Amino acid sequence: MISALLSLLYPQITQIDLKHLSNLWMRNLTVCLFALVSVAGQTPAPAPASGKITGRVVNESGQPLANVSITIYSVGSMQQHTGTVTDREGKFQLSGLEPRSYRIGAWLSSYAPFISSTVYRVGDSLNVTLTKGSVITGTVTSQTGEPIVGVRIHARMISADSRQPAFPYSVFPLERTTDDRGVYRLYGLPAGTYVVWAGGGGGSNSPDIDAFDDVIPTYSPASTRDTAVEITVHAGEETSNVDIRFRGEPGHVISGKAIQPGSAQALGYVLNLTAIGKNKSEWAMISAQPDDSRGFVFRGVDDGDYDLTALPLSMDGPTGALARRRIKVNGADVTGIELTVEPLATVSGRIVLEESNKSECTGKQRPSFAEILVSASPNESQTSDYHPYLNYLLKGPAAVDASGSVSLKNLVPGRYFFMPEFAAKYWYLQSITLPPVPPSAKTTQPVDATRTWTTLKSGDRLSGLTITLAQGAASFSGQVAEDRSKDLFLYLVPVEKERAEDALRFFGTAIGQDGKVALNSLPPGSYWVLVKSSGEGAPVSTAKLRLPDQRELRASLRREAEAAKTAIELKPCQHLTGFSLTLNQ
Repeated sequence: MISALLSLLYPQITQIDLKHLSNLWMRNLTVCLFALVSVAGQTPAPAPASGKITGRVVNESGQPLANVSITIYSVGSMQQHTGTVTDREGKFQLSGLEPRSYRIGAWLSSYAPFISSTVYRVGDSLNVTLTKGSVITGTVTSQTGEPIVGVRIHARMISADSRQPAFPYSVFPLERTTDDRGVYRLYGLPAGTYVVWAGGGGGSNSPDIDAFDDVIPTYSPASTRDTAVEITVHAGEETSNVDIRFRGEPGHVISGKAIQPGSAQALGYVLNLTAIGKNKSEWAMISAQPDDSRGFVFRGVDDGDYDLTALPLSMDGPTGALARRRIKVNGADVTGIELTVEPLATVSGRIVLEESNKSECTGKQRPSFAEILVSASPNESQTSDYHPYLNYLLKGPAAVDASGSVSLKNLVPGRYFFMPEFAAKYWYLQSITLPPVPPSAKTTQPVDATRTWTTLKSGDRLSGLTITLAQGAASFSGQVAEDRSKDLFLYLVPVEKERAEDALRFFGTAIGQDGKVALNSLPPGSYWVLVKSSGEGAPVSTAKLRLPDQRELRASLRREAEAAKTAIELKPCQHLTGFSLTLNQ
């Protein structure tokens, strides 16, 4: 199972001899990926496995790429799937799939990896363009100029090219080892900005300790993270002479043991150590603690303040608990730490399907519960305290089971907004409600969960979340009439005054480079149409536009759209196509 998990999100490591990888790196990465792909911890009921997802992979010139490794995994479950490779025409087919939500990965040596941010479902076909990977190369030498042989070099992405996500290199740094001349070569990097460093431990429970684990990491050119050079690379280009003058300064040790009280038993723990302070947000070490008498250890730690977290794992993923402590290192090792994990919050509920009695909607396909995902989006102000690594592990969507029930687990204390993701064209999101809190005899009316953030505390068990999908959704497509040189964004806002405060009636999406745009799952009704240049303030997508703290933005957009005087009327299950769009002046 471990090999399959590794191949899902980091398939390149299966293309080399795993025996030649350090036990440290393998252990850390294995545990991290295990947790990452199983964040939801809920597996939908089995269904006939006869579905297919097809696609084609090309390079930036549109030429087909053969022998590309294609990987697939179910979102919100631990189910494994057999991958495939592309044929001579760049085509691939993934068969025997159940009706669920999937993510796709593609990897070919020397190309930047592709990991889909889009969710795919049975019957979908996708086109993937792989870009030539970037290269960072240089030499590591001692203070006297002698080559440092066999030291691990790490590259972590700190910002991505706008055309692609930063994952996985923003969370899991790429590693290579210097050769007998002290030369390293990091290749297949996505375009973006990186920091590069040599040496330093990540924590290991293996008896095989790297010779450079106990020293403080040396960042290029010869510094700590505070003054490290940030290297920007472009697709297909090589950046050379990123040399490192290795300092070799001895570091300190942070060690201890994570504990989960009660009857719950963890198979192990993922430990994360993140530096606190200016320019240190990307610095992190990842370690693992197996479920035995051994604890965790971080080596090569410099003086400073750190956040130390422990996340227990079971076979279904994170166990719903987390420990966090601030650690100060000042000239000495910090040992004997006991981290006792505390329960995280859980929200449970159900999906309700409301049928339409409109004749034009008769016979339209119902949503498949197994293909619906539900996410708990945290308020942005609370996520900055956690390293991106933890956010990846804890914020994953939950899959809905065959009866329509859903459970969102592993929610850290904070404020949340709930949002489903579904692909049923003729259905729309009608409402998201919660029971009154606290229960009161004075009111039995549910709480509109779109109007306010839902606050969760450690250990909360909130039930009664109800997400209603209604039949009768319309679809809209249009094209910008005039030539343009700016990126444009489309907003649909409700015309009816009684809908002005309904966040679920607001939509925002980018207009394609060809000037075309389309929206599905629109509630029937009247809408103002507004087209704006992305230069007129940052564009806001549907998901962000609906957040409770965007009330003023929604009101402003509605005023602008009303002044533009372009309106449409959408009827139940209608397809409005070919609408001519005009940039709002």
